[in-house]
Amino acid sequence: MLDLISLNSFPIFLLILVRVLGFFVTMPLISYRTIPLPFKIGISFFLAFMMFYTVDSSSIVIDEMYFFLVIKEALVGILVGLIGYIIVSAVQVAGGFIDFQMGFAIANVMDPQTGAQSPLTGQYFYIIALLFLLSVDGHHLLIDGIVNSYTFIPIDAYIPFHDGNIAEFVIRAFNTMFLIAFQISIPIVGCLFLVDVALGIISRTVPQLNVFVVGLPLKILVSFAAILVFLSLYIVLVRNLFTTMFETIQGLMQLFGGA
Repeated sequence: MLDLISLNSFPIFLLILVRVLGFFVTMPLISYRTIPLPFKIGISFFLAFMMFYTVDSSSIVIDEMYFFLVIKEALVGILVGLIGYIIVSAVQVAGGFIDFQMGFAIANVMDPQTGAQSPLTGQYFYIIALLFLLSVDGHHLLIDGIVNSYTFIPIDAYIPFHDGNIAEFVIRAFNTMFLIAFQISIPIVGCLFLVDVALGIISRTVPQLNVFVVGLPLKILVSFAAILVFLSLYIVLVRNLFTTMFETIQGLMQLFGGA
């Protein structure tokens, strides 16, 4: 295989490999700690090898600017994967909102995939979202996105960071992420708010009843029942979430390409 890549074309292969590696470092699913590092490097190498014969590299000149091209390719891969990861993180943000109302906010767990603390409900929603992504071949669409990224961002082009549209686009992506998180959490949070109102009325009408003792298990019971009822709605919102993620990744690549 290495014989097929001559020494003259190896710098071009290296540029492609750096972009693919950067993407796999931050993209959902493959970037997690549970995925072995040799697998990440191996799949990046073979994917870059297949892309090597499809990328137009005739305009590449190996000179003193080659180092900046390598940095650009790394930034493209990392930022494209990171913006997708940020959008998917809306599920865990929604779980944090729900856990705060349920009283589970103090019981965060360590997520073995990312190494960070994660809310209980958010982790439950996140696993369902990842399984849904796998069931609809979303991981293939993500890989297809980095393969087709050279259509938007040529290998010899630089990112126009001087343009304020990229910063504005990232801010809008954050706004979209929080909006989707609010949409996912509002049915359960709304039900728990009504429970709080009912407990407040009961505490005023029946002062002998200790609402702090009754309230916590009641809110947990109501939240579990609400999650069971609204789970079908959650699947619809997750589908919209992944649609937004793919559109955001495509929009960011268009901005990186100067479109």
